[in-house]
Parts: sequence; C-alpha cells; structure tokens
Amino acid sequence: MKTLKETKVGETVWVAKLHGEGAVRRRIMDMGITKGVEIFVRKVAPLGDPIEINVRGYELSLRKADAEMIEVQ
Repeated sequence: MKTLKETKVGETVWVAKLHGEGAVRRRIMDMGITKGVEIFVRKVAPLGDPIEINVRGYELSLRKADAEMIEVQ
C-alpha cells in the first residue's frame, strides 16, 4: 500500500489506515484525517517538507514524517 508521502501533487486519495501510536495518531485524527476520508494533495514545498493537502473542506500542512503514517488508496 502507498502512503500519503508518496502521493503526487494533484492526486485525490482516500485514507485506508492510520499507523503510529498514542499522541501522534491522536493528533492526526484531531486534524480530521480518519479512515475513509478523501484527501487532495495541493502542493509540496520545494524541499519536500511540508505537504499541503485539502481535507474535509479546509487546507492543512503536514510534515513528511506524519504523512508517512497515513496509508492511502
């Protein structure tokens, strides 16, 4: 399965599974990223970190380390 970190700019994906534990997983879920939600990758910073996405109608920036914990399809 691929992760959100591997998703290209302009792609729309759906969350299949969240990895990680404790506070990190909770923070990702608090941002609205839960199983089944649609994510559109808007842009990636020039050095690759952070990644800007659209989720649940708002814009969000994620670090690559956090994006790696989100499995998408």
